[in-house]
Amino acid sequence: MRERGVGWITASPELVTAVRSAKQFLTYVSAGPFQYAVAEALRLPDSYFDTLRADLRAKRDLLSVGLAEAGFQVYRPAGTYFVTTDIRPLDSSGDGFAFCRSLPERCGVVAVPNAVFYDHREQGAPFVRFAFCKRTEVLTDAAERLRKAFAR
Repeated sequence: MRERGVGWITASPELVTAVRSAKQFLTYVSAGPFQYAVAEALRLPDSYFDTLRADLRAKRDLLSVGLAEAGFQVYRPAGTYFVTTDIRPLDSSGDGFAFCRSLPERCGVVAVPNAVFYDHREQGAPFVRFAFCKRTEVLTDAAERLRKAFAR
């Protein structure tokens, strides 16, 4: 059975061949069921995606401002629904794991330490990310909780 995946690439034939070869060795679970969902999504009108993009941009901006006001150094993303922050202005240890473990008790907010995505975890240690694919009122509440928890 041939492996199937979800994704697109536009590149030279040589690069496409290289990507297909790498994918063949890296993919162990077929995403066949998702192909039907992708096909349905591609049939949606452009207005759906325009509205989605505007909504996510507004939520990104809301959370980014709230994180900055709480004292984080914020890296505003251009193409994901996570805002990455540097915790060192708030926690000189720069230990993202400990910082993320303490957040729920400290203010009822959760974050993910970026170090889990690094081959050399120490390089990602001071960075944590927050998801903004939430309801606006959840983001407003989280930003306020973080401001109160880290007010100086």
